[in-house]
This record gives sequence, C-alpha cells and structure tokens, in this order.
Amino acid sequence: MNAVAVLKPFLALRPAPCLAPQVAAPPYDVVDVAEARALAAGNPNSFLHISRPEIDLPDAVDVHAPEVYEQGRVALADFLARGVLVPDDAARYLVYRQRLGTTVQTGIVACASVAEYDDGTIATHEHTRKDKEDDRVAHIDALGAHDEPVFLMFREDTSAAGVVARVVAEALLEEPLEDFDTPDGVHHCLWAVAPGAPTETLEAAFGAIGRLYVADGHHRSAAASRVAALRGGSGQSGVFLAVTFPASELNVLPYNRVVADLAGHTVEEFLAALAETFALVPEGSAVAPTTPHTVGAYVAGEWFRATVRPGLVDENDPIARLDISVLQDRVLAPVLGIADPRTDQRIAFVGGSRGTAELERVVDSGRFAVAFSMCPTTTRDVMDVADQGQVMPPKSTWFEPKLASGLFVHPF
Repeated sequence: MNAVAVLKPFLALRPAPCLAPQVAAPPYDVVDVAEARALAAGNPNSFLHISRPEIDLPDAVDVHAPEVYEQGRVALADFLARGVLVPDDAARYLVYRQRLGTTVQTGIVACASVAEYDDGTIATHEHTRKDKEDDRVAHIDALGAHDEPVFLMFREDTSAAGVVARVVAEALLEEPLEDFDTPDGVHHCLWAVAPGAPTETLEAAFGAIGRLYVADGHHRSAAASRVAALRGGSGQSGVFLAVTFPASELNVLPYNRVVADLAGHTVEEFLAALAETFALVPEGSAVAPTTPHTVGAYVAGEWFRATVRPGLVDENDPIARLDISVLQDRVLAPVLGIADPRTDQRIAFVGGSRGTAELERVVDSGRFAVAFSMCPTTTRDVMDVADQGQVMPPKSTWFEPKLASGLFVHPF
C-alpha cells in the first residue's frame, strides 16, 4: 500500500482550566432532544448548547430549521466570549485516554485530511444517510468549526505503530491537561505532545502506517468533505478533527436484534427453521455469545444457544463470515421476512451495554416475539471489509466508550 496517512497537529479550542467536567458532553447522535435538554439543564457550559443547539429553542422549531444552525453559531461565540472555550497557544497533537471498566483506549487527537477521506486512504465501512449528512453539513458550516471528532483506528502490524506507542508513552509521563470523570462512568485524561522531535516523529509514523479506518463518525467525516468542497478548501476546512486509536485497544459491544413477530410461524415451526442453520441447545439462563458463529435466541420465555452448522460459512468472504450476515441471510430474510433491515419496521436493534436483560424485557413485554444476542463484531472484521471497499451490514458495531464532545474543537 502506497497511501500515506496525514495527521496534522492543530490549534484547538479547549475548555478553560477546571471547566472540562462541565463542558464535556456525549456525542450529538447518542442523545435525543429531550435527553440533551435534561443533561444540559442548569449548566450553561454544557457543550450540548453547541452540538445540540435546538435545546435552547422552542419545541415547535424544526430541528433542521436554519435558526437551529444559527443558534449553534451563537452558542459557540458565547462560549468564546465567556472564556468557557479558549484557544491553545500553539498547534499541537493531543493524547486522549478514556477508561471504562477494564477498557482503556488511548488515541491521538489531530486533524485528518479531507482529500485522503475522498480518495479512500481513510477507509469507511458504512453507508451514510443523506438527511443526516445534510444536517451535519449545515451545522459544521454554520459553526465554522468541527465541533465533534471522528473516531479513527489503525492496524498495528507495522513498526510505525510501535513508534506511535512510544511517543504516546512519553506524553503520558507529563502532567495531564485534563483528568476527570463523567456521569456515565468514563474517566477522561488529556495530554499535550511536546513540540519539536516528538511531534515530527509522530507525523512521520502515521505517514508510514498508511491507512486509517473510520470506526465511528461516518456522517461527520462525509459532512467534513462536503463542507470543504463548499468552502473550496479555504482556511482549515480541508482537514477535520479526529481521534485515532490502535485497533486492539477498542471495545466493540454487540448489536443485538429483536423482531416483532414470527411471520406467521408457530414457535415450534420457527425453531425447526432456525435449526436448519444452527445447532440449538436450550439454556437455563441468558446467552451472551463471546465466540464467533454462536448466537443466542430468546423466544417464548426460553433461551437457546445456536451454533452455526459446519460448512455453511465462507471464511474467506469478510462480509459473509460475519454472524450478523449469517443471521440475516439464513434466518431474518427467508424465515422472518426481514428483507431490508434498514427499512423494515418489524426489526429493531439493541446496542451497547443494555445486554440480554433488555432483550428479555422487550420480548416478555409482548412488543417483540424473538430476540437474537450476537457476538461482537471485531475491529479486524471492520478493517477487512473496508479494505475490500465494501460496507458492513447495518447496525454491525457499537464502540464503547464514545468520544466525549467539547474537550477539543477545530475552528476553521
């Protein structure tokens, strides 16, 4: 691969000393308007006033109305005027560490290249929705800044990855710029990479790594490309804010499936059809798969461990070998009639840390007839699919913890 990954130090806007715990907020797309209002209530310094500016407008205002994007611009200007966000004194790389339970992920905060996103050096694995892209384009363009980072990852099979790790380790020896917990149980730390040789070493190392992958933030990265085109690449619009992690450190949680009915089948008929693809074993407790080609099925108050029968999976096909593909192609579509999980209203997705208890709850409530607990997709799976220029099936990955918003902003 001859691609060169460009990650540049940048002049960040960051919270003033001691304000980071007040400013830090969840990403805009993991909370709805009501949740955002509740989280920001009584806290004028919450970054949600910038990332979800509709919370400061009447309920009747459409969330995609021009006044919403204008309110975001006003909120950012207010944060700057009040000294809640202040510019760094120099362009630099930052090191951002998050800890949640046993998961520790440490990434480099930098600016990635729009041109490399456009030419595939920064590889993607999801389709985007035009309405969501349009929203982010209008938001970013109105702010004149990238307010939330794209979540990138890289493979660690080169010597350059070891160089990145050494520079990060040196930065961690210094006093952190930020060190605090958020109410969701995530511990956040931020360090600056020293100017001079460490910065130059880091920039060269990422160039040698060659390819980066979007883990989360496909709509933000697509919007960054469109904003750069709108602005002709002027100012700093030709790069976008990102945090880049070694893939091995990332925690991917399962994205489980629930279906509203059995498509006219009795429970016995459904289980017989399921058994054509999976060897079924009844279990006395919830099934949370941890090995590939094993799925949990909860129906009529009973759990089954379902193991894919030998010879049914093409291990050389990075999409066909995914458990979510096996389930979709052999059960959801032909047995339950879910031809397009993106649009079918009979299927829903339960992601993140809500676990098997939530699957039991929604099935026992009668809202859904069957739940499937999935083994998490791996970062290797994601990168293999991206390398083939393909896209993952919908709702394939849930990265946890999410990147906090407000700790660094990239103004144009």
